[in-house]
Amino acid sequence: MIKHNPPSPEPLHRAIARFGGVTVLVVGDLILDRFVNGVIERISPEAPIPVLHGRGESSAMGGAGNVVANIVSLGARAIPVSVIGADTAGDSLVRMLGELATETAGLAQQRGRMTSSKSRFSALNQQVLRFDEEEIKPLDEAERAGLIRHFRAALAGADIVILSDYGKGILLDGVAAELIAICREAGKPVLVDPKGRDYARYAGATAITPNRKELGEAVGHAVFGDDEIVSAARELISAHGFEFVVATRSEKGMSVVGPDEAHHIATQAREVFDVSGAGDTVIATFALALASGADPIAAASIANAAGGVVVGKRGTARLTVEELTGALFRSHGPIAHKDAILDAVSAARMVAAWKEEGLSVGFTNGCFDILHAGHVSLLHAARSQCDRLVLGLNSDASVRRLKGPGRPVNDQHDRACVLAALASVDAVVVFEEDTPLALIEALLPDILVKGADYTIDTVVGADVVQKAGGRVVLVDLVAGKSTTGTIGKLRAGSTN
Repeated sequence: MIKHNPPSPEPLHRAIARFGGVTVLVVGDLILDRFVNGVIERISPEAPIPVLHGRGESSAMGGAGNVVANIVSLGARAIPVSVIGADTAGDSLVRMLGELATETAGLAQQRGRMTSSKSRFSALNQQVLRFDEEEIKPLDEAERAGLIRHFRAALAGADIVILSDYGKGILLDGVAAELIAICREAGKPVLVDPKGRDYARYAGATAITPNRKELGEAVGHAVFGDDEIVSAARELISAHGFEFVVATRSEKGMSVVGPDEAHHIATQAREVFDVSGAGDTVIATFALALASGADPIAAASIANAAGGVVVGKRGTARLTVEELTGALFRSHGPIAHKDAILDAVSAARMVAAWKEEGLSVGFTNGCFDILHAGHVSLLHAARSQCDRLVLGLNSDASVRRLKGPGRPVNDQHDRACVLAALASVDAVVVFEEDTPLALIEALLPDILVKGADYTIDTVVGADVVQKAGGRVVLVDLVAGKSTTGTIGKLRAGSTN
C-alpha cells in the first residue's frame, strides 16, 4: 500500500518537544570541512587557471562530526565514537567537539592515521575547487578493539545509534556488522547512512537512509519513480533484514518503505544554496524524532522539513529547534488544541519559531477557574492584537494561595484543556508561581494583554515587555465582568 497523505502536525511537534531528553551514539568517519571564500579577477600567468584571492575561511565538522553537531544544535546529547589522526585536522575536530560541550572519551587519535579533510574554495558563493586530503584505511586490530570497547561502554546510556559511513575506513572490514549485532543484542535501534554498493555489511540494521542515487547503486540499476523506489527498497529489506528504508529524493522529498507499506513525503519548494551535509542533518533529525516516540512516517516528515532548511544555508550547516519548528508550521500547519498545552521550555521554542516566521506573539494570563463571557471576550480581544496568543495559566497550588483552600473549582488539567480548545488561544502554559513574571521573561512576547480594569503600572511583566521593545495593551471588558475580582488580586496579576 502506497500513501501520500502527510501526517497531522500534533505528533511532529510532540516529538520535537522531547528532543532534549534523547542521547544518540554516533559512530563513523569524522571529517574536517574547510571553506575558503574569495574573488577571481584574473587568470594566472603561469597556467590558464583562475587566481582566487582569499577573503576569509572557516572550518566545520563534516561527516559523522556534522551529525553530532546537528544533534547538539537540536538540543539533544550526542556521544561520538571514532578514530582520527593525531594531526592538525584531528586536533581541530577535538577542539570543535569540546566547544559543543560534547564528550570526547570515545574519540581516539592515532599517529598512524590521517584525519580526512575537505577544503572547498568558492568565489562569489560558487564553488570552484574542492581539495581532499585523506587516506582510506580500515582500522587495525588495536584500533578496532578500542572502538568496540568505547562503543559498548557508551551504548547503555544511548537511546538510539547512528552509523555514519563516509567510506573512509572506520566502518570497513566488518566493523559495521559487529556494531549492529551489539545493538540488536542490547535492543537498541540503529540507523545507517550508507556508502558504497554492498549493503550486506549493514544487515540487521533497523533502517538505512540512502539517497535515490545510492539506492539505485545498491540494487544495480537506476531508480526514479515512486514504484521503482518502493521496489528497490523492498529488495534491500528482503535481502538484508532492514525493518524499513528511508530514501531521500532531493527536490521530490522522501520515501519511507516497509515490507507492506510505503509513504511518500513531498518536500517544500525553496531555493537551494548548498547540499553539503544535508544528509547528516536528515539522519540526525530522523534519529531524534524516532527516539522521541515518533513513528517512522512522522520522523521522516520531521527530517524532511529539516533537510529543506539546511539546503537553504551555505556550507556544512546545522539546524536549530526553532528553525525546524518553523519549517513544520510552513509544511504541516499549527498544532491542534489538545497539543497546545506546553511546558515553559517548549513554549519558548514555539514562540521563537513563530517570531522566526515573522508572526507577532501576544501573552495574557490568569486563573480562569470559572470560565465566563468576560474571559472569552478578553481572550478574543487579545488574539485580535497578535498573530499567536499564549495564555499563562496559574497552577492549582498557585490558585489556592491566591483565592483560598476552596479553589480552584476545576483543576489545572481541565482548565488548560478548555482554554486550549478556544479558537483565540494558540498555546497554554501552566506556571507555579503567584505571578507570570518568570514565564514572561522566558517568552518575551511582543504584546502583553490585560483587561482595562488594570493600569499599565499594575500589569505584571509590563516593564519586561516594554524594555524588550514590546507593548502592553489594555482591552475593554464585557460590562459587569471584571477579570480581576478584587484590587488585591490585581497586583498579583491574577484573573478569576
